[in-house]
This record gives sequence, structure tokens and C-alpha cells, in this order.
Amino acid sequence: MRILVVEDSVRLQRVLTTALKKSGYVVDLAGDGEEGLWLAETNNYAVVVLDIMLPKRDGLSLLTEYRKKGGVAHVLLLTARDTIPNRVEGLRAGADDYLVKPFALEELLARVQALCRRAYGSKQNEIAVGELVIDSLARSVRVGGRLVELTAREYLLLEYLARRRGTVVSRAEIEEHIYDGSGDWMSNVVDSAICALRKKLVTEAPLIHTRRGMGYVLEAQPSSVAEA
Repeated sequence: MRILVVEDSVRLQRVLTTALKKSGYVVDLAGDGEEGLWLAETNNYAVVVLDIMLPKRDGLSLLTEYRKKGGVAHVLLLTARDTIPNRVEGLRAGADDYLVKPFALEELLARVQALCRRAYGSKQNEIAVGELVIDSLARSVRVGGRLVELTAREYLLLEYLARRRGTVVSRAEIEEHIYDGSGDWMSNVVDSAICALRKKLVTEAPLIHTRRGMGYVLEAQPSSVAEA
């Protein structure tokens, strides 16, 4: 999933970027409110991590304008202000969650993870597709009760497909949400990742199906549509 971090502290930018990327997320950075608003409006993010105190344009002004223009990404506000009026102001501006500085990195990651689940219309921690069971809270994957070891990026790709199970997901969508690159070579990266997942998800019937010219679909029962 693609995350936007709008934070002017270089140190905190590095900490958040490192932690989010280690968790498998694609991360874009903005150091001021104007750049943050431009990125938020021109890209499709699952979550925006937004500091309130920013140069050029403050976080609440950014958020208000973003929502006014139809922005739908879930927003986690970061602030040093810990009063009820401050929190109410942020939530009324359109924030989905609120985290007070200083905070534990583990808590921020948990809140981002929860907002990502909401981005796909689900609050459930467990996703079951046939023999496949994904625990999004523990980030664990089991097939027929057997624990499957995945890299962070493989896990996010599988969860993305599982949350859209039964729906064809194009390579372009996977590139945008799971990988931070573009170009023809990216299709090879996606194909390789899908191949790796198929090898690890050993089931009686295949779970990930290729739709020629369209993309991939994860479903328990193979479709009558021919696969590549």
C-alpha cells in the first residue's frame, strides 16, 4: 500500500520512512504543507500521515482543502498538542485518527495498519479464502493450517489481492499500491512476485489466477476463464 508522510522534521522523516518501508509499504515524503497537498491530490494513497505544524501550509488547512476537493485517503494526524479541543478540531477537519507526539513507533505502525484495513472497507483482522487464512494483525499467513513465510512485500501483495478477492486487479494497480516504481520493467517485478507467491501458497486448487490482458484475481475456486 502507498503511504504519504507529510512531516517537516528530517529526523522523523527518516525514522518513519525506514519503519514503513521495512513493513513493506511504499512511502512518499513531503516536507511542507504545499507539497503535501499537491502529492495528496495527484496520487492515490491508502493512508496519509500528516503533521499539524508544517511550513508554508499547516496540516489542518491542508486536510480541510484535501477533503473539500474530494480526497478520500485515511488521514492520521501527528501533533504535540494533547488537548480535547485540539483533537476535536482535527477530527472535524476530516482526520480519521490522531496520534500525540512523542509516540511509540509500534503504535504508529499499528494505527497505519488499521487505517489500511478501513481503506478496503474492512475492520476484520482475519481474511479467509479457501485454505488460505490471513491474520492482518499478526501479519501471518496459513494454508491448510501450515504457516507460510513471506517477505514484507509479498505479504502486502497477498493481502491486497485477498482484500479484493474475486476482483481482477491490474498490474498497474499493483505497481501503484505495492511498488515504488514505474515503467515496463515493473511488469516483470509484479509477475515475479506473483510467481513467488504461487510457489509458497501450495493448495489443492490454485488461488491466484491470471487474466490475460487484465491482471490477477485471487479466489478459492478456479474460474472457467482460461489462464496463462
